[in-house]
Amino acid sequence: MQPQIMNTMAEIHFSQLISYQARKYGDRTALCYRNDEQNKWIPISWNEFDAQVRNTARALYDSGVQEEQNIGIFSQNKPECFYVDFALYANRAVAVPMYATSTAEQIEYIVNDAHIDTIFVGEQYQYDTAIAVLKRSAALKKIIVFDNTVKIDSENSLYFADFLKTGETSASQNEIDARTARATADDVATLMYTSGTTGEPKGVVLPHSCFLEAMRIHPIRLPFMNENDTSLCFLPLTHIFERAWSYLCLTLGVVININLRPAEIQRAVSEVRPTMMCSVPRFWEKVYAGIQEKIEGYSPVMVGIVAWAIAVGKKYNIKYLRENKRPPRFLRWKYRVADKFVFSKVKETLGIENGVMFPTAGAALSENICQFFRAIGVPITIGYGLTESCATVCCFDRTDYIFDSAGKIMPDIQVKIGADNEVLLKGKTIFREYYNKPEANAQAFTADGWFRTGDAGKVEGDTLFITERLKDLFKTSNGKYIAPQQIETRLAADKYIEQAAVIGDQRNYVTALIVPKIPQLQEYAKDENIACETIEDLLKLPKIYDFIADRVREAQKGMATYEQIKKFSLIAKDFSLEGGELTNTLKIKRMIISEKYKKLIDAMYK
Repeated sequence: MQPQIMNTMAEIHFSQLISYQARKYGDRTALCYRNDEQNKWIPISWNEFDAQVRNTARALYDSGVQEEQNIGIFSQNKPECFYVDFALYANRAVAVPMYATSTAEQIEYIVNDAHIDTIFVGEQYQYDTAIAVLKRSAALKKIIVFDNTVKIDSENSLYFADFLKTGETSASQNEIDARTARATADDVATLMYTSGTTGEPKGVVLPHSCFLEAMRIHPIRLPFMNENDTSLCFLPLTHIFERAWSYLCLTLGVVININLRPAEIQRAVSEVRPTMMCSVPRFWEKVYAGIQEKIEGYSPVMVGIVAWAIAVGKKYNIKYLRENKRPPRFLRWKYRVADKFVFSKVKETLGIENGVMFPTAGAALSENICQFFRAIGVPITIGYGLTESCATVCCFDRTDYIFDSAGKIMPDIQVKIGADNEVLLKGKTIFREYYNKPEANAQAFTADGWFRTGDAGKVEGDTLFITERLKDLFKTSNGKYIAPQQIETRLAADKYIEQAAVIGDQRNYVTALIVPKIPQLQEYAKDENIACETIEDLLKLPKIYDFIADRVREAQKGMATYEQIKKFSLIAKDFSLEGGELTNTLKIKRMIISEKYKKLIDAMYK
């Protein structure tokens, strides 16, 4: 029995999507992944994709997976993640993605909270972590391993390849088709756990209706996306941004190139040369710092040429094209020259010369950096969204975007400003509830049903501006409110500053912990004939402190006096996931940092 296909792409339930696209595209490439042994990217056709989803769906059914059951996926980005997702949807089951870098404690919490008895894992770290959880949790019973080089040592473990073999010989396709036929938009698609910056993670319940609405409204805002585009899947599929974006790509026939390891993204970009790629601001901050460092090594004549080109680019792309105006003929000529001799070289070196759209969200990106990339013709598209809103609430349009904004509000999403300037949302993309969290649900919605985002902002026309994260907002002992993220964003744009954590809650002035960019700082020390045996000794030198202080003052120009950092401490070790200072989405855990560096912080207030 073949499920009936609905009429439009926005109406096609995810339980049917891959089969629909396979009939439409056949042997055309759907996914690609990098085979490191062969040193090349391997294509997967829509027909192959569909066959793998069907095999996985049958294997799931035969293993006893029930409708509405929660199944865990604990892996790096891999094609198998997509196979399992859509096989679960075909069975009317629920995907529960988990960050590949999660600890055993984090996985155990999710496994117990969502009552997960089966978990798919990627590589050795995820397997070893899952085994540790299996030994402690009464819920977890089975581990299925994607990577067949993983060493497994439990009767509860099975390689994905062997798991698939059961689907190849299964006679359960009719039963799965019957499940698919019963699938509705109200079924839960995925349970996505927040990163828990201020408490234990919460499972965000996203029914298929949220994703289907996202598939409907995005082509309205982004009508230029089509099957000729190529997207690089860089962010974790556990992140709603990448997950919803990848589903949009599959819906529109965009080829998805799956990047396995985030640390190898620069190689992947240069090899794939995508037209589209989701990212967080930190990616572009690092690219910008690299470009600026290279420019600083140019001769004075070349520096002047680059400055001229950027000025031309700003006038062409920002003053005219952004305002939907046709540039004058002479400006068009100058831009062609600037692009040929400067911009195209930069973009080709980076692998982004084919860029159509590079969505960026998750934190604020410096307006200066955004303007720079827009000026040279890199289509960075700023947006804003949450797991609870199934990603995009607003984003830049192709024209008429405002640089310090979060972009134009998406079609049919309602936004209003509530008490304390909190951004409130309504619409079909808004999540249903937090899983097993009645108290959190009561706090998350207003009495009349608006979702409380926890972000402060303002709306001007159809454009949303985010001013601060209310949970991060703190008040000094002088009664002044400080938005630390805004200050940290400014500091992170500096070529000598890697990370910063702003401090000051209930203190009488603002301070910061600053992690400098060590290679750049060492180069500066070398140029200044400053010799030190260790990085720690270098960071203790008054001359280095004064140098960074000058950079901090420059970054804070135009800020109110009470917002400015009065003292800071330099630390050599990055804030990291492993150290516990960052969430899986790379947000700062302020409470952890405050506890971990308490002595250093207290010393700045003596």
